[in-house]
Amino acid sequence: MKIKAQMTMVLNLDKCIGCHTCSIPCKNVWTSRTGAEYMWLNNVETKPGIGYPKNWENQGIYKGGWTAKDGKLSTAAGGRIQKLSRVFNNPHLPQIDAYYEPWDYDYGRLVTSPVKKHQPAIRPRSQITGKSMEIQWGPNWEDDLAGVCETGTADTNFAGLEARKYLEFEQAFMFYLPRLCEHCLNPACVASCPSGALYERDEDCIVLVDQARCRGWRYCVSGCPYKKVYFNWKTGTSEKCIFCYPRTESGMTTLCSASCVGRIRYVGVILYDADRISKAASAADPKDIYPALVDMMLDPNDPKVLDEAEKQGISQGVLKAAQNSPTDKLMRKWPLALPLHPEYRTLPMVWYVPPLSPVQTGAEHTDFDETLLDMRIPVKYLANLLAAGDEAPVRRSLKYIMALRAYMRSMRLEKTPDKSILEQAGLDKKTDAATMLETYDLLAIAKHKDRFVIPTAPTPDQADMRMTQGEKGFE
Repeated sequence: MKIKAQMTMVLNLDKCIGCHTCSIPCKNVWTSRTGAEYMWLNNVETKPGIGYPKNWENQGIYKGGWTAKDGKLSTAAGGRIQKLSRVFNNPHLPQIDAYYEPWDYDYGRLVTSPVKKHQPAIRPRSQITGKSMEIQWGPNWEDDLAGVCETGTADTNFAGLEARKYLEFEQAFMFYLPRLCEHCLNPACVASCPSGALYERDEDCIVLVDQARCRGWRYCVSGCPYKKVYFNWKTGTSEKCIFCYPRTESGMTTLCSASCVGRIRYVGVILYDADRISKAASAADPKDIYPALVDMMLDPNDPKVLDEAEKQGISQGVLKAAQNSPTDKLMRKWPLALPLHPEYRTLPMVWYVPPLSPVQTGAEHTDFDETLLDMRIPVKYLANLLAAGDEAPVRRSLKYIMALRAYMRSMRLEKTPDKSILEQAGLDKKTDAATMLETYDLLAIAKHKDRFVIPTAPTPDQADMRMTQGEKGFE
């Protein structure tokens, strides 16, 4: 057993209001320079829709992620020979139109324009070519279902559903999906890079790009199934989300999490067995990947796990953070959160609590399964998005949330907690009243220190810092 610590994030889609406040500080800090205008390391999409870039979920187009055959993994885009043959013409690479051509406006014309009868107007101007252009797409083009009547049928999550039916006004549904790099345990971007520029940090498994080694092959862009690696057209190198590691090393949370007004984000550490990565990612049935991923996660309160972790050099600070980690509770202990498209076999580490949409009939059922049938968002759609099409884990998570609401309602209004609700929801026997209260505290009213439990990076010994170069043995 090889124990490793992983920085993780959980987003509660039941609380996201689509304000994009998470995207703005990320944009201002990390991609506010020439060549990075179209990069949104964090963006918020409206579902249903084809997302940003266009059709990023359609791996028939982009060939991202992994495929498994006879228990062996290979990148979906092919091996070294196939990639070498397409080195100057990669057909699976998103073009700029799949994102949008960055533009600005010649604001000076508003000031220098001569006196006219009408208000002077300016046209969008491409920041790449400098010429006038027509704006035809952007990162929020489908915001609040705008234009989804045209693009919605291409949403791959409608597999097994009649898309047109759910795009009609009477049946329409929507929810927001914030996205960032998944910092996967089995990252296809790392495996796709010919120069070895992409790598996974050993101490927290954050996936980064070594700008000095990057040669601009862009196979990382096509290899990432989530399309969260971007190519800087000015510098000729790739860039991606760095999980704000300069902040997390100091014990602070990521910018997107710190700025979230809905308090939907949770950041913490989990422990997992790295020896099980290959087996989990190569499961024959994609529906078996999520259970295998949960089985990889280790209980940070298990004495055997703690002893072995200490032997393998994991610090006490990391172990303590794992024991108090909100993401460990939401992903492994309860579990409520689910991974985004586990069928890509990258073993993503940014998970989501599925949204509990309004019930169409407006009536409450004591039968939670019947209530799920009345939900406006089809369970099948959420299953395609978060569980490789398997509805069972989605139903379990949604029934947990429904039971939590009903239980707290009985406690607040009727002044008598109705423990029969837990049995009606078919929850595990370990899910008792105390667990319900703990879940409520975390999902509803948790403070900053409870939502973000991040170990600080180890600091060098002061005596070592005072040593001269000569004392350290340097020439």
